[in-house]
Amino acid sequence: MPELPEVETIVRGLSKLLIGKIFLSIDFDNPKSFPNNLVDVNKFLIGSKIGTVKRRGKVIIINLTNGYSLIVHLKMTGQLIYRSNQQSFGGGHPTDSLIGNLPDKSTRVTIDFTDSSKLFFNDQRKFGWMRLLPTIEIENIDFFKKLGPEPLESNFSWQKLYSRLVKRSKSPIKSVLLDQGILAGIGNIYADESLWMTKIHPATKVNKLSKSEIKNLYNNIRTVLNLSIDKGGSTDRNYLNAEGEKGSYLKFANVFRRQGQPCMRCGETIIKFKLNGRGTHICPNEQRLVE
Repeated sequence: MPELPEVETIVRGLSKLLIGKIFLSIDFDNPKSFPNNLVDVNKFLIGSKIGTVKRRGKVIIINLTNGYSLIVHLKMTGQLIYRSNQQSFGGGHPTDSLIGNLPDKSTRVTIDFTDSSKLFFNDQRKFGWMRLLPTIEIENIDFFKKLGPEPLESNFSWQKLYSRLVKRSKSPIKSVLLDQGILAGIGNIYADESLWMTKIHPATKVNKLSKSEIKNLYNNIRTVLNLSIDKGGSTDRNYLNAEGEKGSYLKFANVFRRQGQPCMRCGETIIKFKLNGRGTHICPNEQRLVE
């Protein structure tokens, strides 16, 4: 599943292309991928105009100017691909569909706009979905009600991070960072990177961390996420950015997938182990477990 930087990269790319587009028609092959009432689709989606493209956690939100929104969750193998006579852009699982003729066997939803451009939602494994909702109701559905705050929002402070982490004070810090109810959008890559930068062992319990360490962790989470967005995401082998180019963050990663290589700071060999079922990368010299 993509992490925050990968989804943000797709959103920024599509924002340049979709604003002002008017829906002409919708075609879909699987109700699981497009679980919407057709009466609502015809009344509120067809003929509507796109106002903004945003992100909440790992979800893409296409806001319409009529008070409705189309919510897109790519899940593991989803793609959003825009095509017009002049441009072709896509983001998501890197298959030939990003550059091939569409629709194809993985296309679940085809959206036609009035200017003859199209937006395709492809999903090989059929786990992703597009849902039409009144914009005002988005924050009230269970999926969004459970999401924690956005780590890059201007009003998200280290004190707010601290107050959320201590809700799971006896849990390993990495497990808490991966909890989308605590903090939205962070996955395995950026948890490992942020903890390495802060010199915290991922298995350290939250109640063993000082406020100073949590403040440093807060700063490093934001640094890592912003750097990855600047580099177009990591792809984690599964994601391309909105221009169909692989993200480059992993070229700059300090610890993730660098097992067997020297630590960038001290030269100790990076190791990988399992923590609650997740592959975890650390420098054993600089990230010592606090019991």
